[in-house]
Amino acid sequence: MKAHDGMYIDGAWRPAAGTDTIAVVNPADEQVIAHVPAGTAEDVDAAVRAARAALPGWAATPPAGRAARLAALRDALAARTEEIAATVTAELGAPPQTALAVHAGLPVAVAGSYAELAATYAFEEKAGNSTVLLEPVGVVGAITPWNYPLHQIVAKVAPALAAGCTVVLKPAEDTPLTARHFAEAAHEAGLPAGVFNLVTGLGPVAGQALAEHPGVDMVSFTGSTAVGRRIGALAGGAVKRVALELGGKSANVILPGADLGKAVAVGVANVMSNSGQTCSAWTRMLVHRDQYDEAVALAARAAAKYVPGDRIGPLVNAAQRDRVRGYIEQGVAEGARIAAGGPEAPLDTGYYVSPTVLADVTPAMTVAQEEIFGPVVSILAYEDEDDALRIANGTVYGLAGAVWAADDETAVAFARRMDTGQVDINGGRFNPLAPFGGYKQSGVGRELGAHGLAEYLQTKSLQF
Repeated sequence: MKAHDGMYIDGAWRPAAGTDTIAVVNPADEQVIAHVPAGTAEDVDAAVRAARAALPGWAATPPAGRAARLAALRDALAARTEEIAATVTAELGAPPQTALAVHAGLPVAVAGSYAELAATYAFEEKAGNSTVLLEPVGVVGAITPWNYPLHQIVAKVAPALAAGCTVVLKPAEDTPLTARHFAEAAHEAGLPAGVFNLVTGLGPVAGQALAEHPGVDMVSFTGSTAVGRRIGALAGGAVKRVALELGGKSANVILPGADLGKAVAVGVANVMSNSGQTCSAWTRMLVHRDQYDEAVALAARAAAKYVPGDRIGPLVNAAQRDRVRGYIEQGVAEGARIAAGGPEAPLDTGYYVSPTVLADVTPAMTVAQEEIFGPVVSILAYEDEDDALRIANGTVYGLAGAVWAADDETAVAFARRMDTGQVDINGGRFNPLAPFGGYKQSGVGRELGAHGLAEYLQTKSLQF
C-alpha cells in the first residue's frame, strides 16, 4: 500500500489543505492499494487561482506552440503506457491486455490527434466584412469518471489545451492513480505552471466546489445523468458553459438479412468490454421475432466465453457490483428469463458479476429502460422495422447504437431515424476523430475530433 500526498497545482506537487484521504481499492482482490488526498474547497480554490493566472499567457501562445506541448504530452504518455496499464488494472480491474490496448493506448492516439488539430485548426475565419475569432472559453473544470480513467481525462484536457484554455481536473475517487500519471506526463511535457492542475477528492466536496467556483468558466463532466443534472444546475446558476457526457441505453438493432451470428457475437462482446462499464454499450439487442430464439441461444454461448477473472474483470466497487446484481434480480421479477449468467457471485473474492443474458425482455421493463452499467445484455423482440425503431428510440437516452443489415444502405437508412449521437453500421470500427456525445438525457455537447475542440472555444466577430 502506498500513500500519495499532495495535489498538482501551479506546476508542482504541494501538500493538500486537509488531512483526510481516500482509500484506493483493487476490485479484483478487495485490497487497499493506495491512499490519495481528499481535496477540499481550499485545494480547488488554489488550483483555480493558478489556472486563472496562467490563462492569459497560455491563450496568447500561438497554436503551433500549443501543438508542440500537446505532442510532447502524447510522447510522455506513450513512454509510460505499460506503467499506466498496470495502474488501470490495479485500480479499475481491467484485464492487462485491455488495459494496455484500450486504457493506455487509445489516449495516446487522442492526444496526438489534438496535437495535429491545434496546429491546423482555423482559429480565425472571414465572413463578409467580418473577421471571426475563435477564442478559448477560459478556465475549465474537468470532472472525469472511473470507467475509462485516462481516456476521459485526455478527451477533455487535450482539446481544452489545444483551444488555449487552462484546466483544473477532478478525477473519479475510485481511479485517482491514473490521473497522477497524467499530471506527471503533463509536467514532463513542459506545460507552463498553472495550465494544468489536479485535485483529487470526493464529488460532493471537491467536485461541487469546482463546478460552482466563480473562477471557472466552463465545466466538462462525464458520468451519470443524475449527477449531470446537478452539475448543470450548479454551473447554470452562474451561466457557465457546460459539456455533459452522460448515460446511455444503446440499441443494437439486427435487421432481417443481417449476418445474425456475427451481429450477436459482436454485440455481446461490445457489452462485455470493460465489464459492461461503458456508457455507450449496446445493452439492448433488438432481434426480429422470427430469429429471436436463435439469437438468444447464440448470445448465451457468446457470453459463456467471458470467464470472470480471465476475459472479463470485476466491477469497480462493491456498490456497483450490488447495483448490477440488483438489476438482474429485478429483471427476473418483472418477467425476464436468464439465458446465461445470473445474479450469483461467480468468484468468492472480488467485485465480479457473471456475464448475463436476459431473454423475454419487453420495452417497459426496468432493465430495458435504465442504465445497468454492468455485463448484462437484454434481448428484445420486434415485429417489423417500425416496431424496432419505436423500441430503439423508446428510452430517455440517446448516446450510441448499432445497426446490422444485409447491406450498408439499408442499415444507414434505419440509423438516420435513430435518436442517438453515434451509430455503428455493420460493425464499423470506433473512430477517435468522430464526434462522441448524445441526444436527449445522454448529454450536451460533443467530445473527440474537431467537434470536441469546438466545445472549448467562444466566438468574437470584428467588423471592418
